[in-house]
Amino acid sequence: MDMKTLPIIDPHQHFWDLSMNKHPWLCHETVPFRYGDYSSIRKTFLPDDYKAVSANHNVVKTVHQEAEWDTADPVAETIWIHQLHDRTGYPHAAIGQAWFMRDDIADVLAGHAAYPLMRSVRQKPAAAPSAKDFVPGAPGSLADPKFRAGYKLLQKHGLHYDIQTPWWHLGESADLARDFPDTLIILNHTGLPSDRSAEGLAGWREGMETFAAQPNTAVKISGIGLPGVAWTAENNAGVVLDTIRIFGADRCMFASNFPVDSLAGSFDEIYDGFKTIVADLPEAQIRALFHDNAQRIYRPV
Repeated sequence: MDMKTLPIIDPHQHFWDLSMNKHPWLCHETVPFRYGDYSSIRKTFLPDDYKAVSANHNVVKTVHQEAEWDTADPVAETIWIHQLHDRTGYPHAAIGQAWFMRDDIADVLAGHAAYPLMRSVRQKPAAAPSAKDFVPGAPGSLADPKFRAGYKLLQKHGLHYDIQTPWWHLGESADLARDFPDTLIILNHTGLPSDRSAEGLAGWREGMETFAAQPNTAVKISGIGLPGVAWTAENNAGVVLDTIRIFGADRCMFASNFPVDSLAGSFDEIYDGFKTIVADLPEAQIRALFHDNAQRIYRPV
């Protein structure tokens, strides 16, 4: 098949206008980040910027992932994204910010759900810094009763849950999926396999297999760059192919995570790498990975 014209839906990218001063981590704070120094992305990134970096690929639709907007008013980002869509046609679906521990979580979810591009919400639950520090049921984690009380409200609005958490929390993620079978959980950034040692990858694979055993789960293959290491197909093929093997090609989506993943590689390096890694798969699986699964899951307009 012609990889140059392969239609792509990018199910995980960000827009921000820093002149609005709505993103603390980009405007006036510096936070610990898995890629290290992120000063190069502390600039406005809008649809024209996205189209410029992705010009060598046939991206037909995108899904905006919440970008850590000021938590005082999460729904304001959804309103802004819809205004951006009305002006530019981008994005074609959206994922909102929602913190399930908030006392006003019912209002936040109802606020997001009132907007037609909204498909999912993301929360990054409290996470242990390493596998050895993991404590089951820690406050703010996936097993916290207050977290679950807020999470339960997703079903009322028909929203998915985009989860970003390291792989040592995937056992609790699987428990959440099992206990709320009507809500689809989409794992962001491939379960964050940053430890590429044999032991680290073995733990990551075990977590991914536990999570994937629940039928109401999916995964976005993105965010797999490593600090100071070039993004190449050779460096990342094992992680990509293991993920596809574990979840099946019908539950995986390739995503750019741009502009954040520009810290790890160019758009061309990342998407050319994805295309190289899966070039020998059947055409139907390739189309599913790059387009069809994202269309089914996020229903971009």
